[in-house]
Amino acid sequence: MTATRPALRRVRLLFSFLCLMMGLSMFLAAPGTFAQSYQKAVWIPVDNTIERGLESFLERAFADAQEQQADLVILHINTPGGEVDAADQIGQLIRQSPMHTIAYIDNQAFSAGTYIALNANEIIMTPGSSMGAATPIDLAGNAADIKFISGWSKKMSAAASLNNRNPDVARAMVEMDTEFPGLKPKGTVLSLDAQQAKTLGYADRVVSGKEELLASLGVPGDSLQVIEPTGGEKVARWVTSPYVMSLLLVIGLVGIVVELFAPGFGVAGTISLVSFGLYFFGHYVAGFANWLHIGLFVIGILLMILEIFLPGGIVGAIGFFSIVTGLVMAAYDTQQGLASLGLAAIVTALVAFLLIKRYGVKGLLGKFVLGDAQRNEEGYVAPKDQRDLAGKTGVALTPLRPAGVVKVDGKRVDAVSAGGFIDAGTAIVVVQVEGTRVVVAEQE
Repeated sequence: MTATRPALRRVRLLFSFLCLMMGLSMFLAAPGTFAQSYQKAVWIPVDNTIERGLESFLERAFADAQEQQADLVILHINTPGGEVDAADQIGQLIRQSPMHTIAYIDNQAFSAGTYIALNANEIIMTPGSSMGAATPIDLAGNAADIKFISGWSKKMSAAASLNNRNPDVARAMVEMDTEFPGLKPKGTVLSLDAQQAKTLGYADRVVSGKEELLASLGVPGDSLQVIEPTGGEKVARWVTSPYVMSLLLVIGLVGIVVELFAPGFGVAGTISLVSFGLYFFGHYVAGFANWLHIGLFVIGILLMILEIFLPGGIVGAIGFFSIVTGLVMAAYDTQQGLASLGLAAIVTALVAFLLIKRYGVKGLLGKFVLGDAQRNEEGYVAPKDQRDLAGKTGVALTPLRPAGVVKVDGKRVDAVSAGGFIDAGTAIVVVQVEGTRVVVAEQE
């Protein structure tokens, strides 16, 4: 009886040891632990400002990763923040992905970047990196209204709770006017460095760099697949920024107005077309614009040109409505499209006012309205007699190819060249006058 007790103890000890080993092995095999084995890992950059173009790229990148049967996505986050709506959609994309997602922060993930990171299964940081400071601001750089901040705070808290992180920490990153004892005083927002984030449970690990990150995940560096944005997607990211979008519309509309004051088609018209082309190209690549929106814009431009030959205003009004509809519908958000177009319209109106003040109304309306009206009660109105201009000298105000405008005796005169091209600023002489046709040549 006494001889069997030590043996029984040894059996119990062995059994306990085996149970401990089995539990440890199961723990190490659980998702998010160091010994997790991944079959296929992809690396996706999330850098610069967060906007709708980034959302479009990440949708494509996650789809490509799934097609490649990846089971691990590493988001390399380095951003100062950006659009809340875009970050919200990106967060939803991450949550719905069947792949294990890691947010790797080796520099900064502020504002909307923090929200994206919180939606990932793990957050891994490097020494010196930071996250937080997620109070939303408007385009003027001021804090958003209380209602918006409250809604964003709830989204941040919900994202933090996904992986059992303290939601109060997320709220402290958003709510400036609330005191969080032990985290921040009232009037500030919380941001965390890597060690602080780890202490508060907002960083699952702190690694020295990419090599240690991949080693801890068991991912060989040469097997890591990097999904980069294409050239078109890079343009789309740039164009869909609210600031750039507004700037392109301003340049496009101002270019049209300037072109109306300049005879022929020149630099202003070309710049205008390039601006509108970039606007539609970027939104098309990002998936927000389609051929219907582009078609509405083109038809609108053609109708505006047709208004020159069919005065009355109806065709021009339809063309204007078509242009506005195409531009607004092509934007990722109707409200943002209207805001950007409204800003562009205000700037364009100011430029038009300055041009009219400088060159007069005739410089603008001369292209659309006939200068003389024929009325039956007045009988036949003969064209202005310009025979006295024959033999006089002047200067070309515009290039003559062969038609253009010259200045003779202090008056602007429509003329044609007797031969080839005449540059603007060239001294000319009137060599022939036939009715309303004034023929000029370069002065010898």
